[in-house]
Amino acid sequence: MSNLEKRMTKFRSIFWHRRDLRIEDNIGLFEASQKSRNLIGVYILDPNLLDLKKTTSEAKNWFLGESLLELQKNWGKRGSRLLILIGDPIKLIPKLAELIKAECIYWNKNIEPYEITRDKKIIAQLEKDKRKVYTFLDQLIVNPKTIKTNNENPYKVYGPFYRKWIDIINKTQLLNDNSLKILLTPKRFQGLNDNEILLLKNSDLNYSIIRESDPIYDLISSNRFKNNNLCPCKPGESESKKQLKSFIHSGSINSYNEARDIPYLESTSNLSAALSQGTISCRALWNGAQLSKNIATNKYQYNSIDTWIKELAWREFYQNALINFPELEKGPYRKKWLNFPWQNRSDWLKSWSNGLTGIPIIDAAMRQLKYSGWMHNRCRMIVASFLVKDLLIDWRWGENFFMRNLVDGDLASNNGGWQWSASSGMDPKPMRIFNPFSQASKFDKNGHYIRKWIPELSHISTADLLSGEILSSERKGYPKPIINHKYQTSIFKELYANLN
Repeated sequence: MSNLEKRMTKFRSIFWHRRDLRIEDNIGLFEASQKSRNLIGVYILDPNLLDLKKTTSEAKNWFLGESLLELQKNWGKRGSRLLILIGDPIKLIPKLAELIKAECIYWNKNIEPYEITRDKKIIAQLEKDKRKVYTFLDQLIVNPKTIKTNNENPYKVYGPFYRKWIDIINKTQLLNDNSLKILLTPKRFQGLNDNEILLLKNSDLNYSIIRESDPIYDLISSNRFKNNNLCPCKPGESESKKQLKSFIHSGSINSYNEARDIPYLESTSNLSAALSQGTISCRALWNGAQLSKNIATNKYQYNSIDTWIKELAWREFYQNALINFPELEKGPYRKKWLNFPWQNRSDWLKSWSNGLTGIPIIDAAMRQLKYSGWMHNRCRMIVASFLVKDLLIDWRWGENFFMRNLVDGDLASNNGGWQWSASSGMDPKPMRIFNPFSQASKFDKNGHYIRKWIPELSHISTADLLSGEILSSERKGYPKPIINHKYQTSIFKELYANLN
């Protein structure tokens, strides 16, 4: 063993996993492993991020729990371990560092306001304790500091943002084959010795290795999410890689341009939760797209791949928006929406939430969310427009409902999507209303999606299913429409026109 290797083995560090639940292609973990092979992983179950009434869902906790189980095994295979702690990271990270005598702490930055504020306090305490802190940007392809207008202002419109985003990537490729460099983590780490493990067990850190008998497991496992078999998002680093490979090699990415809008086809990548929790890197998705371009055989396929890449850019646009305008977490970008006279009828909200509005495409989408923990993106836009512009319910209620039910709930993307649908965000076309019946006719023209999620309507003719004009004698318990779309949207337009 060389002197450098001896020093790296002696020099102990902690890597704090957050939204990067993977070993490979993890910038912060890679950098930590280059400085120290005496490396301990930690994940902290922060109660502020596990609140089923505000910040997360049973489906998301299931995805998190199963991903942690795999991640913990992967750390074990490398000779170290991933510690799972419960509580306030502001207290736990410095305490763990002191207990195991870690000199350096590494992590990848998050972009949400709560986490930014929390991390500043942790850094201050660690530096006070004479420990070194190293943080990295891992969850975005382009650093937000570099993506500014010519006037050095943040972008507020997606189109110009995308053009700058793709230009930066093309100019800063790390390899000549148009791919982004994938970072390979060493196969072996050195972990805690027996005495240190005993010390941890006798401490008050609330340390766990997540066994099925452990209360943590019940909190974040499939025990709380019964329909995980219906969820198209599969937890864990290995499953994420499989899903990306399948999306590319099955040809789904080559027909994405049109197929992405047909909810019944299930032709999207289903990697939204993986990106949100970091079981796969954004660089891996970019590289997958480039691989697809290399084997594309016609312009249609090439354009479909570009359309998928633009969805990656939308994700980064919304994250940049939240970084530069953190006030978006609490309210609308367009301030006049603070004065909108919402009706906020609780009975209509309940009908919408339970998929019982009497509007088939709306109810099918809401039931997909209720039972699978996920909803097709086209349907997310349809039900969001309906809640705001038909039911006249505050978009923030819908935003919160999605976060409490989605497996891929992500503050930036969820907020950006809802503000786009509500016309309260940065979208330059503020007045956009989706007609649920024309949307159904265009994107579910055979009624397959509606019949799948509303089986009591499987006997209804396609024409009646799409129009919603179903005879009372044929409803079999399915409710009549709670509103008239044309009438309600006329009210919305009038209220909007009178906003100051």
